[in-house]
Amino acid sequence: MGDIVRFVPKSELERARLIREARAIYDSIFPSAVPDRVPQDGEERAKT
Repeated sequence: MGDIVRFVPKSELERARLIREARAIYDSIFPSAVPDRVPQDGEERAKT
C-alpha cells in the first residue's frame, strides 16, 4: 500500500518514442567520433 502510480499521457509516450527513434537514426548517420587515444606499437594515429 502507499504506492503512487503516475498517469503518463499517450502523447508523452509517443513523444519519447519518436525522440528515441530520431536519435537512433541520427547516430546511424553521424556516428560519434572515436575518442583520441595513444597509438599502440606499430599503429599510426588516426587522422581526423
